[in-house]
Amino acid sequence: MKKSVTLDQIAPGGSCRIVRLVAGDLLGQRLLDLGACPGMALRVVRNAPLKDPMEVELDGCFVSLRRAEARLVEVENA
Repeated sequence: MKKSVTLDQIAPGGSCRIVRLVAGDLLGQRLLDLGACPGMALRVVRNAPLKDPMEVELDGCFVSLRRAEARLVEVENA
């Protein structure tokens, strides 16, 4: 079994798979609308100069997430 971490801990260029969304109603719905669901693979593209926000590639779409939002997404290394 792979150890799960939160998305904000994945370095740029790293790939991972979503284990679960811990986000609340609005953010959880936003992530679901973007196609984020358990089992989906994603890649951290880059961090902004002060590391906030971070850009991730999710099913071919590029999405910016605040680090606080990324902490609510549990992932495992792919």
